[in-house]
This record gives sequence, C-alpha cells and structure tokens, in this order.
Amino acid sequence: MENNSAVKWVTQHPRFSAWVVLAAGMVALLVHEARNVGLLPSQWVALIVATILVAGACIWIISWEDKDNPEDEAEVSASETEEQDPENAA
Repeated sequence: MENNSAVKWVTQHPRFSAWVVLAAGMVALLVHEARNVGLLPSQWVALIVATILVAGACIWIISWEDKDNPEDEAEVSASETEEQDPENAA
C-alpha cells in the first residue's frame, strides 16, 4: 500500500493533508447546515473561505505539539542533561 502515490504524498505532507481533510469535513458540515438559510453566493464564498482558513489555523495550532523538529529535541535533551548533572551545566 505504501507504493500508492496518494499514500506517499500524505505521509510526506501530514499537516497539509490534515488541513485538506479537516477543511473538507468542515465545509461539508457548513453546506449541510446552512443550505436552507438563503445566503447569497458571495456570502457562501466568504463562509467557505473563512472555514478553510479556520481549519488551517486549527492544524497549525495542533502542530505546535509536534516533536518532528530535531532542534526541539536537542533543546529538550540539553535541558534534561542540565537537570541531571548540574555541576557540568555551568
């Protein structure tokens, strides 16, 4: 299954693919819930664009917790070393 180009793309771009999936779900819910409200086409466009941007912001905030960045891991390991061996930290 890893030879599939779609799966390969999703594994190489996890944040962007999460944004696409979340945005698609949020837009689907928006369209379903607001279908009988009587919005103008420009209002639909504005709501859909805002929904996509909110989905992107959600994924961006969630990514703050990622430990994928090696620089972050180096900082964490350095601070752990200082806590374990305070004599050599100075």
